[in-house]
Amino acid sequence: MTAESAEKLLAPVLSAFWDDPTSWTLDTYRAHEGYEGLRKALAMEPDDVIAYVKDSGLRGRGGAGFPTGMKWQFIPQGDGKPHYLVVNADESEPGTCKDIPLLFANPHALIEGIVIACHAIRSNHAFIYLRGEVVPVLRRLHTAVRQAYEAGYLGKDVLGSGLDVDITVHAGAGAYICGEETALLDSLEGRRGQPRLRPPFPAVAGLYACPTVVNNVESIASVPAIMNRGKEWFRTMGSEKSPGFTLYSLSGHVAAPGQYEAPLGITLRQLLEMSGGMRPGHRLKFWTPGGSSTPLLTDEHLDVPLDYEGVGAAGSMLGTKALQCFDETTCVVRAVTRWTEFYAHESCGKCTPCREGTYWLVQLMRDIEAGKAAMSDLDKIADIADNINGKAFCALGDGAASPIFSSLKYFREEYEQHVTGRGCPFDPAKSTLWADDRTAHLEVNA
Repeated sequence: MTAESAEKLLAPVLSAFWDDPTSWTLDTYRAHEGYEGLRKALAMEPDDVIAYVKDSGLRGRGGAGFPTGMKWQFIPQGDGKPHYLVVNADESEPGTCKDIPLLFANPHALIEGIVIACHAIRSNHAFIYLRGEVVPVLRRLHTAVRQAYEAGYLGKDVLGSGLDVDITVHAGAGAYICGEETALLDSLEGRRGQPRLRPPFPAVAGLYACPTVVNNVESIASVPAIMNRGKEWFRTMGSEKSPGFTLYSLSGHVAAPGQYEAPLGITLRQLLEMSGGMRPGHRLKFWTPGGSSTPLLTDEHLDVPLDYEGVGAAGSMLGTKALQCFDETTCVVRAVTRWTEFYAHESCGKCTPCREGTYWLVQLMRDIEAGKAAMSDLDKIADIADNINGKAFCALGDGAASPIFSSLKYFREEYEQHVTGRGCPFDPAKSTLWADDRTAHLEVNA
């Protein structure tokens, strides 16, 4: 692929000026047409803004891909209750790292999108629920919010429009389950983060039992460009059912990991060609299209279009576009075991299938990895995963079952080798996956 063709494939919008030394400041943002989309939105009626975003085809960038404008449309009007916008910035999915870099490099895109969304759903108060561990991002976000207040983009009578908007930045306490929208709302209200029974849905009874829209960071941050450049421009990128640009997080055994902003529908093969491919001397073995909670794919799926329909047709989900790539030195059983340990640790324990199922999956996966399992245990983990999938209170259970199902589908022979060979056939010294600290120390001293 030539540099010219690669440039055509990439679509830097959100990341257009991340390389600027002061990309996060208000001055830099305004120098790149910042807050122009807000001015255009404020000149429109709220319902017209909702219709405009709906017509653009923007789909939620948080995993499910639900149409953003349609989500806003669900908010009941004339109900006499306060309406709230909650931005889900609790990015904790293994392999997902797009929202945190976006907030660190360009927080004003989110703030502008928040004000537009608040105007559309008739809200006067928005909340940003940020993953608490990322303190530098929290500080930068607070600074950006303060700058927006001082410039008149937040607070009373935004830009003389009569709209009042306040933003509260809330730092979470490190619970993966709070990435689930209703658990996030419970956490915001000061309770333990656990999923709620639905209905009622957040659009009817969300934060403080009031109508609430919960959107992902990238979803809201994409709105200003749509309002400023037009819905037709947005639809020139991507596919018919999955239009627009998005951030792909490329990580793992690749030559150049990082964020790649491109139209939806690009393939992993194209992204790898642009990023220098897998690490020298190695080949792709398996990868996740949307983080560890999405069914893994293999090198046979390099040309699958990375949009919601294409990945779905391949038997997986686009999710958060977290493309974790693993080469032939990686033990699939070991990787799935580590993911399963994560889900067991992060289960909130509210429902039995997830609480008990993930615990027993971990015990069996550890036995398989160590060569202590019987061949019947392979069917047993598939059965346990089936008892979790679709039967848990929230999607965490489905996420825990996905790596089990997909790895057994594509790599059952490798599982069987662990059983018959009484242990892992892979040499851990040749793998860089979760390298042991002692091994790394020896390599440095060598």
